[in-house]
Amino acid sequence: MAAAFHPGLTAAASARVSSWWTHVEMGPPDPILGVTEAFKRDTNSKKMNLGVGAYQDDNGKPYVLPNVRKAEVQIAGKNLDKEYLPIWGLAEFCKASAELALDKKNEVLKSGQFVTVQTISGTGALRVGASFLQRFFKFSRDVFLPKPSWGNHTPIFRDAGMQLQGYRYYDPKTCGFDFSGALEDISKIPEQNVLILHTCAHNPMGVDLRPKQKKEMAGDGDKDSWTMQHFTEQSINVCLCQSYAKNMGLYGEHVGAFTMVCKDAKEAKRVESQLKILTRSLYSNPRLNGAWIAATILTSPDLRKQWLQEVKGMADHISMRTQLVSNLKKEGLSHNWQHITDWIGMFCFAGLKPEQVERLTKEFSVYMTKDGQISMAGVTSDNILFSTMVHNAW
Repeated sequence: MAAAFHPGLTAAASARVSSWWTHVEMGPPDPILGVTEAFKRDTNSKKMNLGVGAYQDDNGKPYVLPNVRKAEVQIAGKNLDKEYLPIWGLAEFCKASAELALDKKNEVLKSGQFVTVQTISGTGALRVGASFLQRFFKFSRDVFLPKPSWGNHTPIFRDAGMQLQGYRYYDPKTCGFDFSGALEDISKIPEQNVLILHTCAHNPMGVDLRPKQKKEMAGDGDKDSWTMQHFTEQSINVCLCQSYAKNMGLYGEHVGAFTMVCKDAKEAKRVESQLKILTRSLYSNPRLNGAWIAATILTSPDLRKQWLQEVKGMADHISMRTQLVSNLKKEGLSHNWQHITDWIGMFCFAGLKPEQVERLTKEFSVYMTKDGQISMAGVTSDNILFSTMVHNAW
């Protein structure tokens, strides 16, 4: 509704109809989502989006896992209702998530000294954890992040009232992991502080630490859940955030979990009670459909077996890294590209400078973040020849 001012209006009346938000400034675009927005505006038919954080098939289209479709059929056949979930979420999903991360044989699970709540994907899990730390971690407000880390880590913990610190992780000379630097920085962090680790496939580098390195960082066959199992065996206070976006392709379902390992079952019950209070004020109840899908897959032997095969298939497709590096070498680029094939996961650093990224975008419609991060999910059989464009921008 539009309002017109009249010279006869009193000062009080003018104040009532004026805006309260004139002081609000335009915020900067999200560094990752902003890439996708710019990509969509580009009219070039050969444009490429290497900033996308979601798995795509070899035609660059969204991909729904076949076992997810099977799970949906099973769920539909049960004629379930659409009532609210409990504050902590779907019980069988929470149990299956903890078992996936910690292994069924883990003593932490056997003794009941843990609590798992369902969250709004991994971001929600992080915010629940950050809010809990802000309220109950009595030792320090400092959170130590690897440099670099996922872009959303900083605002999540900052807005929850925590203070962000960092430790070395990226080595610009090798485009790889600065293990000695990380170890040196971590050794200087005082006891009773919070350290953030990516348990597998670091975002944005794609670095997966070797078990020996993880053991050194913890103070003392490789699979994603190894880190959690080892840390709990070392009696390290662990908070775990899980997401089923990438590993099940459930992006829009926003299903995740937050787990805390406690001293004993009694402490776990007290922690659970406070997590319920926190999640109630943040979003009241988690989402239903995604939890049904994930729980169905995790608890059905046939679907779980198929899921593991499909996850490997996605990983193999993302491993077009080898072909990409081969093409770059064929272009005559003498730069060492080993870091692209050494690391795993969806992301890697190309080693490009901001001005090179800008040229790739302006001249060739190749979109990525300014730090040269590439999402391998955006590389397909058809566009992998963009190495020619990299050569021209180099």
